[in-house]
Amino acid sequence: MASAKVKERKRARPPQPTTGRENGVATPTGNMSDSDVEDGVDYKQKFKLHDLELKTILGTGTFGRVVLARHKPTKKYFALKILTISEVQRLKQTEHVRSEKAILKAVRHPFIVYMFWADHDERYLYMLLEYICGGELFSYLRNAGRFNVSSANFYTAEIVSALDYLHGRSIVYRDLKPENLLLDREGHLKLTDFGFAKTLEDRTWTLCGTPEYLAPEIIQAKGHNRAVDWWALGILVYEMLIGYPPFYDENPFTIYEKILNAKIEWPKHVDPVAKDLIRKLLVQDRTKRLGNMRNGADDVKKHKWFRTLNWDDVLARKLKAPIVPKLDHSGDTSNFDEYADDGWRKAGTVSAEVLKDFQDF
Repeated sequence: MASAKVKERKRARPPQPTTGRENGVATPTGNMSDSDVEDGVDYKQKFKLHDLELKTILGTGTFGRVVLARHKPTKKYFALKILTISEVQRLKQTEHVRSEKAILKAVRHPFIVYMFWADHDERYLYMLLEYICGGELFSYLRNAGRFNVSSANFYTAEIVSALDYLHGRSIVYRDLKPENLLLDREGHLKLTDFGFAKTLEDRTWTLCGTPEYLAPEIIQAKGHNRAVDWWALGILVYEMLIGYPPFYDENPFTIYEKILNAKIEWPKHVDPVAKDLIRKLLVQDRTKRLGNMRNGADDVKKHKWFRTLNWDDVLARKLKAPIVPKLDHSGDTSNFDEYADDGWRKAGTVSAEVLKDFQDF
């Protein structure tokens, strides 16, 4: 088996069912023009690290963090992802990081975060992304407890559009969850964190993802493909509608056992049509899983839960968002958690030999 990389989720445990059983910078927010010019800013311009004023930490990870950055020449805000090279190497994540950068450079979709620039020095790798100021869908879901059917339907439709786009380019995402979905200033979704994404023609065997969202074939090391994203979508729809994932335990290995046993509890309030969609996505046999059969994403789009949707309107961002983030200004970070400065700027330099792996970054 290839190297394993599994993420823990933020919460300690999900809320339990009740008795009776429920952007920052003006950047690409729709279909961008071929000129890459919006609000008078040419986003193909050359960025330089010294032109970026680093401000608040927006998020942290195993070997990096995302920092709000103000571009001094234009006064625009961006999200700068900074990865410590020595940690990337130590954790054997070089290929994942290189793949992330290559994929972000290649993709362009209304519901996928946009990368403007990437570079490196002797200590860090840098990826400059659009700043999505609304914060994580995870936060809104935790505050609400669960979403109503129309809200869950709205978010699911935008995710389906993004997955359809990625799969059409032979890209499997592999880390779908509320923490990796951001709301822009108008309330539309942006898929972010492509650290586990991979361009794939056949199958791969790497154990990676978040335990509650792993498909059975990943756990069983049978080799997996884009079908894992449709399984994860089923988990996500369940979590949005019910408030917690269908397979949960404090111990990841017990989560894996529950996933393989495939026993799902259904609260009485669950919408029957949404339940039908979830069941068809959470099929153990990936060859029979909705989204992974002959018609691909079209089978998902044609499901009766989406019968009132015009998919062209979805892609054009014409649907009204159920939640519009509250913002005071374009660099507002109030929708993100606060993080203490952990001294991340003190990372040591790496050798010229190590840098060879990132010379084209």
